[in-house]
Amino acid sequence: MRDTAAIEQIKSKYRRLAPLMDERMRRQWAASEAEAYGWGGVSAVSSAIGMSRVTVEKGSMELAARAKNPRAAVSARIRQPGGGRKTLSETDPELFAALEQLIDPMTRGDPTSSLRWTCLSTTHLADALTRQGHALSPRSVGRLLNEAHYSLQGNRKTQEGGTHPDRNAQFEHINTTVDEFQARGQPVISVDAKKKELIGQFKNGGREWRPQGAPEEVKIHDFVDKELGKVTPYGVYDLSQNEGWVSVGIDHDTAQFAVQAIGRWWKKMGAPRYRYAKQLLITADGGGSNSSRCRLWKVALQALAVNLQMPIHVCHFPPGTSKWNKIEHRMFCHMTQNWRGRPLVSHEVIIKLIGNTRTEEGLRIRAELDRGTYPTGIKISNAALAALNIMHDAFHGDWNYVLSPKKKQK
Repeated sequence: MRDTAAIEQIKSKYRRLAPLMDERMRRQWAASEAEAYGWGGVSAVSSAIGMSRVTVEKGSMELAARAKNPRAAVSARIRQPGGGRKTLSETDPELFAALEQLIDPMTRGDPTSSLRWTCLSTTHLADALTRQGHALSPRSVGRLLNEAHYSLQGNRKTQEGGTHPDRNAQFEHINTTVDEFQARGQPVISVDAKKKELIGQFKNGGREWRPQGAPEEVKIHDFVDKELGKVTPYGVYDLSQNEGWVSVGIDHDTAQFAVQAIGRWWKKMGAPRYRYAKQLLITADGGGSNSSRCRLWKVALQALAVNLQMPIHVCHFPPGTSKWNKIEHRMFCHMTQNWRGRPLVSHEVIIKLIGNTRTEEGLRIRAELDRGTYPTGIKISNAALAALNIMHDAFHGDWNYVLSPKKKQK
């Protein structure tokens, strides 16, 4: 694998030295850099400065010859002005226009051409140009693309699709509510369920340091282990204390499981920390087990409010904005980083890896296995929903509401 930093350094040095060197000095300098780079140096230098491998190798031959006979006279003649092979753009003035027509990011070439539905590799582009009468190799296509400041690039996630008209207003409402709770010393948590994880000797993304040539061996196919199955980590993140709790469930990710995780956090971490708390604020996504439309979520929260004898305030993020939920980039990302490249071979391993997640900012996480069963398909009747002591906010009551521990007045 190429050293990106070393290649950038070669580029930087070449830009500074190239105006001071003649043609021979440039190729011999390039050969010297390739030798210093080590294995793959010729390719790395060629890619960095746009010089062909043949030219770099010619410089290497000249340096080797010079080393054998250091006293040999160096000819002052380099090349006559205008000498050497003509560039492709000089011999074929229409070549670059034809290439741009094929790679144009808007039209993608002729709409009727099959190339539009083909990966635009240098080989395919060279074949298409050759059929148009511009005979050249894939390597020459790559050189032309580099000269035109094209590069290989992946997709970038920037488009979020349709947004709710009250999206920004809801963000402001959440921020204001969080600030108010924190100013009064009341607990504020961000909750969410992480994606299900396979338990067993399965490949896990990322890399970790191991003895060279001794990677962790895992199964080829990711078929679920019938005994170990999958787990769902449900997280509770304390926005004020930079602390987290994760219930690792072995059954279904339901609203009951989510609320049970919140209850466990309160018992093990919340209550000792907030001895004089009078209310709790939860910020959550708009979907999943803690969905704003889930009746079972509200029923389970009502039961938790009664158990804690504390009103529970809930603010949901607008649809399609789950990445702004604090737990995603303050806790879950660090958990994933901590277990990168390690197979999650057992429940104990995943609990240990989560519990030992640390950051320089002082993040601490506790984790516990939840062996409870949480059946799916539970229906909440209209009567049961109407019996809830729930107060909907004047602004988007479907996203912002309070569940009271007191019985609803008839």
